[in-house]
Amino acid sequence: MSDTGLDTTRPHVARMYDYYLGGKDNFEVDRAAVVAVEAAMPEVRQLAFENRAFLRRAVAYMTAAGIRQFIDIGAGLPTAGNTHEVAQALTPGARVVYVDNDPIVLSHGRALLATNVDTTVVTADLRDPADVIGRDEVRKLIDFDQPVGVLLIAMTHFLRDDERDEVMGELRKSLVPGSHLATTHVTRDRHSAEAVEGVEAVYRKTPTPIFFRTHDEIARFFDGFDLVEPGLVTVDEWRPDPADPAPEATRWLYGGVGRRL
Repeated sequence: MSDTGLDTTRPHVARMYDYYLGGKDNFEVDRAAVVAVEAAMPEVRQLAFENRAFLRRAVAYMTAAGIRQFIDIGAGLPTAGNTHEVAQALTPGARVVYVDNDPIVLSHGRALLATNVDTTVVTADLRDPADVIGRDEVRKLIDFDQPVGVLLIAMTHFLRDDERDEVMGELRKSLVPGSHLATTHVTRDRHSAEAVEGVEAVYRKTPTPIFFRTHDEIARFFDGFDLVEPGLVTVDEWRPDPADPAPEATRWLYGGVGRRL
């Protein structure tokens, strides 16, 4: 543990994700973990870029649907095409709260957003959604009497089965009808058991093990939400932007957006 509060002895998912995307805010332990993941899933870096592209399309969709405030849980380290950049380009004044449990995200995010009064960064954990929702910094920007867009991009696969209903139920009950939920989740569908186990083995060495699931298992995270078209599909199939080059299709991630019933 460093004197800044960062644990540099174990890989952390936010820093690993930063390295997947070619970032520099990571440590040797994170880079070694990524190399081990790549041995089982050679497409993992492409998967990370597919995931970011889905996030941008999902935010654009929610903005077009009238959402003016967003909570991005498990936001990770700042990179191009973040939620606030997409939302505020389309709707100036859109409010965004980033949430992550890694202190390095807080320090980098606050430096980046120092002059953006409509965006903030909070250190909190998805596993304690009541804490996330109840934070003063969150409620300063987010009006829970109005629809909210919640982003759990590449986050729900870190929840155990016995955590899912409580965590997702707590989030759901805080959202008024018309709110939206977007999530992506790794799948075992159409992939070898050896590859899945190889990746899960790496993440078991981090504070946040990962759980690959089937399409039907992932759909349960949308209980209480009405999936918008085209439903829960691989992220390359979710409302692809014709202006973008055709994405590589790793088919490791399902993604979807649901509207609160």
